[in-house]
Amino acid sequence: MTTTTTTTVPGRAPAAAPAGSGPWRLARAELRRRPAALASLAVVALFAVMALAAPLVGALGGWRPDEFDKSAVDPYLGGLPLGPLGGMSAEHWLGVEPVTGRDLFARVVHGAQVSLLIAFAATAIVVVAGVAAGVAAGYFGGRTDTVLSRLMDLTMSFPSLIFMIAAMSVARDVNRVLLMTLVIGLFGWPGIARIVRGQTLSLKHREYVAAARVAGASDRRILTREILPGVAGPVIAYTTLIVPGMIATEAALSYLGVGVRPPTPSWGQMIAESVAFYDTDPMYFVVPSLCLFLTVLAFTLLGDALRDVFDPRGGRP
Repeated sequence: MTTTTTTTVPGRAPAAAPAGSGPWRLARAELRRRPAALASLAVVALFAVMALAAPLVGALGGWRPDEFDKSAVDPYLGGLPLGPLGGMSAEHWLGVEPVTGRDLFARVVHGAQVSLLIAFAATAIVVVAGVAAGVAAGYFGGRTDTVLSRLMDLTMSFPSLIFMIAAMSVARDVNRVLLMTLVIGLFGWPGIARIVRGQTLSLKHREYVAAARVAGASDRRILTREILPGVAGPVIAYTTLIVPGMIATEAALSYLGVGVRPPTPSWGQMIAESVAFYDTDPMYFVVPSLCLFLTVLAFTLLGDALRDVFDPRGGRP
């Protein structure tokens, strides 16, 4: 006789799933029934591939991100692009940058590499540090839990944006991408640590964990075989939700002029430079802003879908 389990999704009737179906199989099946999640996944994959293969993708347009094309701008009109829509043409697919004539397609592609690299690297730091701290606090308890919980409270109460701006302003002859990654990641781990701590407190009292402990399993084995698989779902869902925040933070710091420095392109830097031309060349502002908007929206929608699949009670009373 075949038994079934049900998965409840908000706004949708419970769907039956065969017994023995793993969480990843259930997640794939559920995502296929969500057009918004599939579209978001496609957008995320598109920008990820674009960032990973930025030199190859950027070369398709025939221009380097730091290459000037003075013939594409009008020197008698303050360097405004020639032609409609910011100079869009068969030669410059997304138009050109005012004054310099640099190709926007090449700069947007290479800007995606910088912006997403910082966002993903900072997210990796946040997840590793948060999971380690949350599991340790929840599993060992006592003094370990007290110290780590107070450290979480202290970090979350610190004015992170002010510290980021100050640190990025003071540091000069350093790798700006590495520094931004470390500074952004420094303040992001307490949120995920609290989620993992609560999940670990629940899991460590389950029967199968008690059985493993009675059987003589070490703490390391219990943590790696019993606890970590149990917190993987909420961590994956939360990770996709913090990525857009990391992207927006990098863009904000670059917009304020304390992020990566020219000629290295980033979306926030391009948006900041386009403010002076928003009324005469609006496409210069629209192109990087649209890329930033689509990326953040796609990660947010995908994160919401994964949260509903892996942690259906998360965020609900």
